Amino acid sequence: MVLTSKSEEGDKLRQQSAALNELAEIEDRKEELQSDIEEIKNWISTQPVLDEHEIAKLLSKNYNLNMTKAKEYLESYPKEYLIKEKDIPEIVKDLKKYRRKLKGKDREELTKSIENLINSYSNHLSDCIKSIYWLAPYETPLRQMGYKEKDLKKLHAVKDSSTRRELIDSLCKYWEAELFRGKDYNPNYSNMTKTMTNAKRDFRKIVKNLSNYPIRKTLSEQLDDFILKSVCEHQGITARHLYDKLPAKLHRSASPHIISKVADKLEITNIEGQYYKLPNEIKKDLYAYTAAFIDSDGYITMDRKYNPRIGIIATGDRGKAFVTELHKELGFGKLHLDQKSPQATRSVQRLNFYSYNDVTSLLSKCRPYFRMKGDNADILSELIRIKKNYRKSDWAKDRLQELFKLMKWANHKDHVGYDFSKEGIYVDDIQKYKNNCKMGLMDELDKVEVIAKAEEDDAIDDLEEIVEEYELTPEQWSSVDDASDYLFEHVGPTRGEEE
Repeated sequence: MVLTSKSEEGDKLRQQSAALNELAEIEDRKEELQSDIEEIKNWISTQPVLDEHEIAKLLSKNYNLNMTKAKEYLESYPKEYLIKEKDIPEIVKDLKKYRRKLKGKDREELTKSIENLINSYSNHLSDCIKSIYWLAPYETPLRQMGYKEKDLKKLHAVKDSSTRRELIDSLCKYWEAELFRGKDYNPNYSNMTKTMTNAKRDFRKIVKNLSNYPIRKTLSEQLDDFILKSVCEHQGITARHLYDKLPAKLHRSASPHIISKVADKLEITNIEGQYYKLPNEIKKDLYAYTAAFIDSDGYITMDRKYNPRIGIIATGDRGKAFVTELHKELGFGKLHLDQKSPQATRSVQRLNFYSYNDVTSLLSKCRPYFRMKGDNADILSELIRIKKNYRKSDWAKDRLQELFKLMKWANHKDHVGYDFSKEGIYVDDIQKYKNNCKMGLMDELDKVEVIAKAEEDDAIDDLEEIVEEYELTPEQWSSVDDASDYLFEHVGPTRGEEE
């Protein structure tokens, strides 16, 4: 019994030893591959400025690679980071605007997060420059050219040697002038500064004219584009049908399983194995399309407690895919899926909007496109404004009751036989209720607050510029309140009057 136990233990140890040997071989192979890649990158960086095809031929010959593999080394480029179709600079801009609403510790933490995001994005841009092998040695002057990520993409797509040489020539002129300009202001400083300005202008002009250059895409990016386009054109298509439609160059490296993973990555809605995605044409006019859907198959109303309600209703699997996709694109609202139909037919799918912020955002963007429910939208906008800012006013309660009656009238005026009297609604009063709109009154009351808020925003903008210009630490400027106190004490009217 003991012998058997020892034998089993020995087998386990031998298996572990074999696994460790295999892992060691993999690590060795990984190091060799990384070494080969570094060697190839170093070789590429030493080559003269040539057409990309010529570089690929030389690379293929020197390292015994086929042309396809050689081009892969030359065409590699970091993936662009997008969050809900916004790039990092747009995200940073939105975060800085939101930061104005914060104070104290929350503001400091968000500031640190923004700085970390900016640093990471700077590293990403540096990786993008390094991937442009013919331009990487000139990163120092390139960073002075005022480029964006889309400019780097266009530079990465340049293949001919003549354009590459023009770009490098302008960078070298700028760099040389900067090195010989010196720090003392004199005629040489002025001439070198003019040379730098002209070189930068030439560089920007060349980049601007690169707009017609096709942006090169990897096979993975081409597969993403094909799947997105096919799903938008053939709503309800399956992974198998997508695979059958793939062109030959993509067909070899894909499968239905891979396609399903790509669809998940692209956030394509999957309903029982069928794929759905809102086409770009709808996304461009998203709120016009949403308004049209609310007009035809939705509602705008309020409950008896004067709470706003907006909803979109659809049925079946296609309806489920539609409201799910619409919810993704809008970024707010609440989904209620697979609800039972009163007629026991196809399941009912709903996208509802309850909160004041959601309803206000939706109405403000959809209002110009309403054709049937415009009056409902105006009633709900006035209702929310009263409840948020003026519900304690002496006229608010009566006006809310009038708005409830106006909403009932707007929703049921075309219903033959509807009994309005049970709600205390009479036709002769409708126009009076409409004429009693409080939007004008609330506009007047808001003017004072708007003026005060504008002055506060200007002060905050000035403070942020001071913080950025003098690189003040969070300890020096711990909050907007501290900064505003400082300005008031040193440059405000009180100090001037005292002096």
